[in-house]
Amino acid sequence: MSISAPEWLKKRGGELRPGISGNAWFVYFEGEPQYRLTPIPTQGQHGCRVVQTINGSGLDGGGPYPTEEDAIRGGLEALRKELGW
Repeated sequence: MSISAPEWLKKRGGELRPGISGNAWFVYFEGEPQYRLTPIPTQGQHGCRVVQTINGSGLDGGGPYPTEEDAIRGGLEALRKELGW
């Protein structure tokens, strides 16, 4: 799965990197992973679990989405809104 960091994340010095196992993506700020985005099955399609890495709190990444890539993009959009950007 190939997903590029959205502009709103790049503008704030953030990065989007794939996890080692390949089933999750991480949002980095200042070289540290801050959020983990994991595609999950939902309603016969895909959703996204978004978890803050420092405290384990989560937020709804929305869905359902037709593909895992769309689910990660949806999770990023949910994160953008949560952060107020």
